[in-house]
Amino acid sequence: MAGPSPFPWLPGRLRPGKVLPGGPAAAEVASGGFGTGGSGPGGPSPSGLSPSMPPLGKPRSRGSWRPDQWLRRSAPAASCRTALSHNVSIEAAAAEVGRELRSGGGAGPGGWGGGGEADLALVFCSTAYASDLPRLLPLLRQSLKARHWIGCVGGGVVGTGADGRPHEIEQQAALAVTLLRIPGAELQPFVLDTRQLPDLDGSAQPWLDWVGADPTLAASMLLFIDPGCPSINDLISGLDYAYPQVDKLGGIAGPHSASCGSLLFDDQVVEGAVGCLIGGSWRLDPVVAQGCRPIGPVFAVERSERNVILELADGSKKGTPVACLQTILETLSPAERELVRHSLFLGVGRSNVQLSGSDPSAFLVRNLLGVDPRNGAIAVAERLRLGQQVQFQLRDAATSRQELQQLLERQSQAGPEPLAALLFACLGRGKGLYGGPDGDVGICHELFPEVPISGAFCNGEIGPVAGTTHLHGYTASWGFLVPNPAPGASDAGASSDPPA
Repeated sequence: MAGPSPFPWLPGRLRPGKVLPGGPAAAEVASGGFGTGGSGPGGPSPSGLSPSMPPLGKPRSRGSWRPDQWLRRSAPAASCRTALSHNVSIEAAAAEVGRELRSGGGAGPGGWGGGGEADLALVFCSTAYASDLPRLLPLLRQSLKARHWIGCVGGGVVGTGADGRPHEIEQQAALAVTLLRIPGAELQPFVLDTRQLPDLDGSAQPWLDWVGADPTLAASMLLFIDPGCPSINDLISGLDYAYPQVDKLGGIAGPHSASCGSLLFDDQVVEGAVGCLIGGSWRLDPVVAQGCRPIGPVFAVERSERNVILELADGSKKGTPVACLQTILETLSPAERELVRHSLFLGVGRSNVQLSGSDPSAFLVRNLLGVDPRNGAIAVAERLRLGQQVQFQLRDAATSRQELQQLLERQSQAGPEPLAALLFACLGRGKGLYGGPDGDVGICHELFPEVPISGAFCNGEIGPVAGTTHLHGYTASWGFLVPNPAPGASDAGASSDPPA
């Protein structure tokens, strides 16, 4: 049982939650707060305080913290609750996650009791529910309250169980629901009919009017696209054109044989595209893990036709792509040469600056589509231009694990503590890449043990590389929901005041 409060001037007991540096306080007075705590990482600690709250007399690792700052405002606390069900019945799955989230027993910081309304509900379900999909949102909305609902069907589901451990559910029924209360957030949800897009050669204003969202209020965009969308790359390019300063994350929903679409919006199943712009006091920090390592030097495209490379140059040395690859093969180990047979890709440089190959994020990894043995040319799943820098890449489990570890460590050091993490992963990752379950989420859980994770396995992942949004393959596209720093403060600044 908790002992006496270390703050004698505070009546009643404290409700545990997560205190986010530079963002909303996540603890409330029991007499007038939201939520009841939970059995997950946000549950009570022996002292009666939040587990993430610093011990008395010890400074926080990021910035400074004082009890009076923590209690200064009475604004609602930021909360994230998530639940996961494996039930094969859509009714039973919806009821199960509803009970978990209403009781506060789901995973995540902060409670969700007392009938409070979430700002945003994220729903991800497997294609096993496709025939009953139109019933899903009405079933969930009977027991859960949220201002906005958005989500998609996936080839698999990412969710966090009641024990706080995240899981990647592949090739079986699964439903994951995440409820977010994010005070101070500017949320602009949208649904798009993608059968006819605005003109990419004209002004950006038609795109802004079409989406109906103000770019000045947004820092990030969640974006889910139906697999039947006819012009996916043009859609992504147009949204980049209209919202150039907004990080876009998401994926292509999973295809299925039912007569409905694959996207979830409010209480409906729709086609086209759905999304939500996030701004104000919150943003999504993108992390795109392509899972490849370079082999050989960085080449310049000497001759090409659209997406076919005819000649490469390494300084003064020139040759066909096949000849260049044969030279590289001579330097590889037998294991690496075997990987070339089935896991060879091409990294396409996204910058005019001379690249060294030491930074994999400087290259957009693309599939090799074919080889012409007559002239040694290769076809790539990307248009190329004269002088563009390219580098051959290999993908394997060890490389993917190492790259993701490094990227997430960088995120943990650079950004404030996340309230939640979203993962949109390729169907080619998961067990097929790592040889076992929970390969990507397990790495994230080691670095962010208290952060709930949800998302989907997609038919193409959306995320930025070198400042431009791309449609990826074999990639893990992450979004970490973090508080924006107060004006004039950095992410790791001294103030921990919540946003107004």
